[in-house]
Amino acid sequence: MSEAMASTEYLVQPDEVSRPDPEVPERPRRRRFSAEYKLAILEEIDAAAPEERAAIIRREGIYSRYISKWRAQQKAGSLRALGAKRGPKPDPVATENAKLRKQNKKLRKDLEAAHLVIEVQKKVSRLLQGPDSEAS
Repeated sequence: MSEAMASTEYLVQPDEVSRPDPEVPERPRRRRFSAEYKLAILEEIDAAAPEERAAIIRREGIYSRYISKWRAQQKAGSLRALGAKRGPKPDPVATENAKLRKQNKKLRKDLEAAHLVIEVQKKVSRLLQGPDSEAS
């Protein structure tokens, strides 16, 4: 029995335990909060009881001044505006190309409709002129 316990006692050797890297980065990175995150935290704090609010702030690792600042941003409406996805600007050549292709497709459709109308007008003209005009 002691032999079985001894074999399962250390599944991971103490030397194999991963330890955090003790090196300090040269330059700390500033935390950035998305608008969705800010709104979610504000909603969670608003829904929480007063005694639970501090626990939420500690859990998230944020300062209470952030909450005040985010509330001001929310009141000003700037948080909703930031919620839109940001990314690289579209290529102006590709945008113009897509616009011209769409315009070309519309013009081709209009041209086909015009050709159809012309064909119908030719046929109506032949019918109205009668059989005499075709023989001459």
